[in-house]
Amino acid sequence: MKNVIRNMFLNILKLLPTKIVINIENIISYKRFFKKNRANYFGEKIQWMKLYGNLQEYTDYVDKYKVRQIIEKELGEEYLIPLVGVYNNVSEIDYSKLPKAFVIKLNHGSGYNIIVKDKNKINVNKINKRLQKWLREDYYKIKKEIQYKNVNKKIIIEEYMSDSSGELLDYKFFCFNGKSEFVKVDFDRYAHHTANFYDMKWNKLDLTEKGFNNYKGDIDAPKNLSKMIEIAENLSLKFPFVRVDLYNVNGKIYFGELTFTPASGKHPFLPLSKDLEIAKKMTFVK
Repeated sequence: MKNVIRNMFLNILKLLPTKIVINIENIISYKRFFKKNRANYFGEKIQWMKLYGNLQEYTDYVDKYKVRQIIEKELGEEYLIPLVGVYNNVSEIDYSKLPKAFVIKLNHGSGYNIIVKDKNKINVNKINKRLQKWLREDYYKIKKEIQYKNVNKKIIIEEYMSDSSGELLDYKFFCFNGKSEFVKVDFDRYAHHTANFYDMKWNKLDLTEKGFNNYKGDIDAPKNLSKMIEIAENLSLKFPFVRVDLYNVNGKIYFGELTFTPASGKHPFLPLSKDLEIAKKMTFVK
């Protein structure tokens, strides 16, 4: 029943104009209507970007397949998670030729991921049906994030990655005008998702994100944190704001993705006083 209601809501969003959807999101997130000249909170500035930030110029950067070519040119192939295959439709995938473990992604949005740790335990028909459903979805129409509008949809399969603990931490560097200000570390993203925030000296921040709990424990800074910051900042130089996602597998850094509109502006930082503080770094929003 929950999925039926969710699908109905998503179908309604597809039909609504961008400004109406943005106002719905802003009311849910910040309890007020969105106004161009009153974009004070971080999420409101993300909404401003969706309307006025010329995000259509960033299509190749959010295309999870095309961005690999950009990263290979700017950083080097060694920073890319090895590619198993790329496909236009499910009929092209020969599961018998895939490794035991792998990750399936779609390139045209967020959340289109399937983690396979043992292909002998999967239901191929079920996976293919889910992929076909995702291929039919227009992520731009649902989220009103125009950078995804002209992405040529593809299925990507990458090698499965994990560190010595059997987990794959996701390091998300929030970069403003070419400078990384803080990093969000995601734990157990596909089961019991939690997160912690750290500054660039790895001091834990008193910060949460709406919809997520903080990780109860703590972790040491990666030994090559300075290199990760350098990579994040170099990749962010062209943009007034971008979140650069990286992985660190036993000391080896891999590129994740570039995100220009995190959570589509719907997940305020808490407390809201911190949200306002972070938003002030987005000086390009007028």
